Amino acid sequence: MDPQGLKAALGAGLLSFPVTAFDAAGAFAEAPYRSHIEWLSGFGASALFAAGGTGEFFSLAPSEVPSIVKAAKDAAGDTPIVSGCGYGTAMAVDLAKAVEAAGADGILLLPHYLIDAPQAGLFAHVKAVCDAVKIGVMVYNRDNAILQADTLMRLCEACPNLVGFKDGSGEIGLVRQITATAGDRLTYLGGMPTAELFAEAYLGAGFSTYSSAVFNFVPALAQDFYKALRGGDRARCEAILKGFFYPFMAIRNRQKGYAVSAIKAGVRQVGFEAGKVRPPLTDLTAEEEGMLADLIERAKTL
Repeated sequence: MDPQGLKAALGAGLLSFPVTAFDAAGAFAEAPYRSHIEWLSGFGASALFAAGGTGEFFSLAPSEVPSIVKAAKDAAGDTPIVSGCGYGTAMAVDLAKAVEAAGADGILLLPHYLIDAPQAGLFAHVKAVCDAVKIGVMVYNRDNAILQADTLMRLCEACPNLVGFKDGSGEIGLVRQITATAGDRLTYLGGMPTAELFAEAYLGAGFSTYSSAVFNFVPALAQDFYKALRGGDRARCEAILKGFFYPFMAIRNRQKGYAVSAIKAGVRQVGFEAGKVRPPLTDLTAEEEGMLADLIERAKTL
């Protein structure tokens, strides 16, 4: 898929980040991963992000990522596959090339490792990754990688294959400045943890879509919420928020890292062998697993 085709696909509907399945020894488990991807592909996601944040990119070895991308691409049918990419510039460039060779339709460039950087350094980092590949690239604004509007516009001029901007910062003033400045040059993706909690605010700021983590285990409900949001059905959005997302948030907030761990627990509870999370994350307790199971059951009544 060329960059403009990916840009159009990203803006066409709901997105999601499948969890990465691990076996009992903690190694990538391809068969259950493919099974989960095949199931998710039947629920109308516009694109799936392999080895993204919910896919534990931060705990994967760079050498594992191309194999995960290839497995996702083989299992996803016509659904575009975007790969996570990151770390320092040299590693990110090498990884970008490797996932392009593995069949990725695009790259999501996650924040670089550890250190804060000036805008000139962020510009050079993003440009190096864009220049290394022909596929589309999205930048992820969060944590120590916050691009300002003028830097992003310079990147848009220098990098024709930069097609997307994802925000996980929650800085609505900045993101509104970016959408007002860049206009339709980019596709805009909401990327806050449990993005549905912020979706109405981001829609008002010019973001047409977001990545849904809960799509991993309640994909029909995730699509229901997205359609209500885009259709202006505020009553339906509030019913789903109160009936599912706020209780889910209460579980997620019980421990750091549960924004990923709770999703993986949900995938296991709906019948997929996703395995446990890798350190430095921890899995839900037995009590919390029971709370999530009850919530999934209650969600069926929504």
